[in-house]
Amino acid sequence: MKSENEKLANRFKDPDDSFALVIVRDMWLTGFDAPCLHTLYLDKPMHGHGLMQAIARVNRVFGQKPGGLIVDYLGLGAELKQALAVYSQSDRERTAIDQEAAVRLLLAKHEAVSDFLSSVQWRAFFTASAGQRLNILKQTVEAVLAQPDGRKRYLDLAVELARAFALAAGTPEADRLREDVAFMLAIRANLVKYTGNGRRDTHDIELELSQLLSRAVIADGLLDVFHRAGFQQPDIAVLSDEFLEEVRGMQQRNLAVETLRRLLNGQVKSREKQNIVEARRFSERLQDAIARYHNRAIDSVQVIQELIDLAKEMRASIWRGEELGLTDDEIAFYDALAENKSAVDVLGIGGLRELAQEIVRRIKPLVTVDWSVKENVRAKLRVEVRRLLRQYGYPPDLQRMAVDLVMEQATVVCDRWTS
Repeated sequence: MKSENEKLANRFKDPDDSFALVIVRDMWLTGFDAPCLHTLYLDKPMHGHGLMQAIARVNRVFGQKPGGLIVDYLGLGAELKQALAVYSQSDRERTAIDQEAAVRLLLAKHEAVSDFLSSVQWRAFFTASAGQRLNILKQTVEAVLAQPDGRKRYLDLAVELARAFALAAGTPEADRLREDVAFMLAIRANLVKYTGNGRRDTHDIELELSQLLSRAVIADGLLDVFHRAGFQQPDIAVLSDEFLEEVRGMQQRNLAVETLRRLLNGQVKSREKQNIVEARRFSERLQDAIARYHNRAIDSVQVIQELIDLAKEMRASIWRGEELGLTDDEIAFYDALAENKSAVDVLGIGGLRELAQEIVRRIKPLVTVDWSVKENVRAKLRVEVRRLLRQYGYPPDLQRMAVDLVMEQATVVCDRWTS
């Protein structure tokens, strides 16, 4: 048991380990040194030396961490004052956070974000109606996206602001800026949620917790810009022409681009689980359009049109299988076989269709739950696919590439086949 606790302690001290939250009663509150720790939640009566030692667990400078955060659920302020009274002045300076420095840092970060948003009248949010608030949020997000590398720069500034606010929490200055900070972090939350790539890092998770501070500003939670604007359906397959025209007509061009990029990227990820060739083709076109837009090779109007055209093509591709008389699985293998254009010329659409159907019929019974890790089963599948390619006259110089693509496609769909 002791060795297990030591392993857990070592993991908890490692800033790169995913083990980042622990609930303790009497352990690790004294004599436990982990400089990377940044937040301590107190829900236990404590006093004197034990209280000071517990607070010291997180009150350490580490990397970009300027200090620690204590979240007090019991109201231990009086006990802390009594504990501090028995310490010397130098002990107090080493133990307690310099509130004046924390306030100066908060004011500096607040000013930096305010300057970043200077092109939009965002403070009108606090006195506006619900509909006006939505427009102000959209305008603010647009103002961020319109600036060079605006998204990344704003996200970085917002993280620094959140840290500074946490350090200065409880001061009059922090209370005065609470609404401003809440709005600024609300903008960051919308940027992360609606213009990101789906991955969430530690900072994002921490900021979700810190949004509890924002409820004084937005009582019903963060306003969902896209939902309130009517963009409720993330599935490209059912997006109507009316929806795409609505996006085309948005005044906030950069927000329109990010809306389409996010929807298309989500659809690509969904296709990757069904048809790898088609997903890669759409992904390459999406990335190319966005890259040219960011490099100023095309303007916002042009990229919006390209993304709308791509969205319509994605939507139309759903029905290709029906047009060819193929199931979803068969159309995926058809695309793998048709990736080589000369194969289409040699076999024709009809020949490739029959070959795709036969491949699915032959290899599906061979796929077991653990087939991908059994080399003998994989070898048998490759032999069967290669034999079918020769039988149907698939170009010999292209067979190796086709076999690799077919095996990769089989890996994608095997979970569904074996479930």
